[in-house]
Amino acid sequence: MQFTDLGLAAELLRAVEEQGYTEPTAIQEQAIPPILLGQDVQAGAQTGTGKTAAFTLPLLQRLKGHANTSVSPARHPVRVLILTPTRELAAQVFESVRTYGKHIPLRAACVFGGVSIDPQMAELRAGVEILVATPGRLLDHVHQRTVNLSRVQILVLDEADRMLDMGFMPDLKRIISLLPAVRQNLLFSATFPDDIKRFADQVLKDPVRIQVERRNTVTDLVSHSAFKVDPLRKREFLENLVRTRDMRQVLVFTSTKIMANRLARSLERDGFNCAALHSDKTQQERMAALAAFKEGKTRLLVATDIAARGLDIELLPHVINFELPPNPEDYIHRIGRTGRAGIAGEAISLVAPDEMDSLASIERLIKQKIPIQAAPADAVAERSPRRSRAEPSRPDRPRRAEPAPPPALPPETGIPPEAGVRAAPEGHCGALLSGVGTVPAPQRVTPPAPTDKRRKEVAALFLPPVTAKQD
Repeated sequence: MQFTDLGLAAELLRAVEEQGYTEPTAIQEQAIPPILLGQDVQAGAQTGTGKTAAFTLPLLQRLKGHANTSVSPARHPVRVLILTPTRELAAQVFESVRTYGKHIPLRAACVFGGVSIDPQMAELRAGVEILVATPGRLLDHVHQRTVNLSRVQILVLDEADRMLDMGFMPDLKRIISLLPAVRQNLLFSATFPDDIKRFADQVLKDPVRIQVERRNTVTDLVSHSAFKVDPLRKREFLENLVRTRDMRQVLVFTSTKIMANRLARSLERDGFNCAALHSDKTQQERMAALAAFKEGKTRLLVATDIAARGLDIELLPHVINFELPPNPEDYIHRIGRTGRAGIAGEAISLVAPDEMDSLASIERLIKQKIPIQAAPADAVAERSPRRSRAEPSRPDRPRRAEPAPPPALPPETGIPPEAGVRAAPEGHCGALLSGVGTVPAPQRVTPPAPTDKRRKEVAALFLPPVTAKQD
């Protein structure tokens, strides 16, 4: 089947052709026709299969009749609302809307947190037909009264399972309550766990259910391998692996933000062009790191699971799990960054002994055995043995010569020779005393014997007074 067989407008076909696509993917072939008919759709497909274009193209087709070049905001109400869990995914979806809709005069905007809200407020007040947003920032605009959702015709929930995992359920319910009751609803995600199915049953009305592949499967374009590595030597093994195989673009996943920062700093210190990507970074820092990685300026990008969803990195060859994810389903989303658009990719996991149970859970989930081997001995640089406390921490230095004892004082000084000279104490004070010379030892002074008068004075202090007796 060709794109021309899907009933898309000439402007959309032209944009698709400019991107070099001629045949739709499986998810696009099955999802575009029912969306064009206005039906609700629940679609599940692996990342990298083109599901973003599967809803972007038909949405643009349905809004084509409302396209206009008027400057009046009233002519550009929000008709399509696309919600995503992360800023990166929102930016990617927005870029797809601009790419495929560049020949149709429709306005689109993208709002997310981490950046100033003022430019977004000005853009929304000018009017947009297509709004891509994260739930939290969208509610900020609702509170600021800069967006009106009363005329939304189509609601799209992209990566809905991730939104629920991130705790967006209250925000989603609040947003849905602000939308018209009559609308078209679309749910697109790589996985549909049971809680998402329950949520979909509440939102969708007689949906067309599409499952391109069975649940929790991975694409055949990705090869899987694992190495048993001591946790203290994972970084050394990673560096050796990247150098020996000349990997030019590697996405490395860690489980925590602290580990991502620590690993990125260590790799930079060892001569690699590296950057960290996680939620503690500002939006400008995240966008700059991602842009440098896509352009090939950064060799390694160390990220948490924030980058495991929706990032479209063209021709990414390698994904390395420095730490296995605590949730086995996150493994699917991590390795989904490679093996996209028909290009083969590689997923490598560095497994510590205490992570073997996590690896077994991943294998049960994907129903596939991941080959694992011990890390080669020559792939990990031998660490220098720790010095014992008895060993010197630096080369031995010649010890200072012991100071010569001070000469005996001559007899004419008036101090008996047997009195001697006080030795300077050891340490700093001794050094100071040795610099100013020797000090004679003090001599014992014998107090004089008390006289009879002194004895009487002392006795008068303790004896009672004597008074004369009168007759």
